[in-house]
Amino acid sequence: MSLKGKVIGFGLTGSHCTYSEVFPQMEKLMEAGATVVPVVSYTVQKTDTYFGDAADHLKKIEEITGEKLISTIPEAEPLGPKRPLDCMVIAPLTGNSLSKMANALTDSPVLMAAKATLRNQNPVVLAVSSNDILGLNGQNLMRLMATKNIFFVPFGQDNIVKKPNSMVADMEKIPETIEAALQFKQIQPVIIERSS
Repeated sequence: MSLKGKVIGFGLTGSHCTYSEVFPQMEKLMEAGATVVPVVSYTVQKTDTYFGDAADHLKKIEEITGEKLISTIPEAEPLGPKRPLDCMVIAPLTGNSLSKMANALTDSPVLMAAKATLRNQNPVVLAVSSNDILGLNGQNLMRLMATKNIFFVPFGQDNIVKKPNSMVADMEKIPETIEAALQFKQIQPVIIERSS
């Protein structure tokens, strides 16, 4: 399926170490002819880390997409009735945001955009990046995997020795996951090998 002409919401949450893997995928969506609507969590907006300053990340996202950032819950809500998305992606999706989403908490622009998209019965694609997917967050992951219209970018353990509960999506598979999700299909396999 072509992504040309599709309107793709792209939400980012606070897994700062994966932004370098995510930004090229935003660029690929743009190259494929999609309109990419960026939505950022409060953590993305405010937190400077070893992996870069928040202001630099925000500037780069706007440069890639050519769109103004959606940075508040009121700005995200119209993505339901007034400006519907063909698909909403959250990449990276932290364990914190995953747990909130699984328990119907909507306290960030990204989660509001996802809720608005689900309300329209359109697909939401999740690219996890969390140190506790195989810990307490496992039940939240399974809840979302069993939820209608939610699809996952294939993911696997990223460091089985130092972080055995950690799993991270293969961000390079974002475009093909979106293509499948637009047909309401989950690409397989979902669980992949990332680390030995």
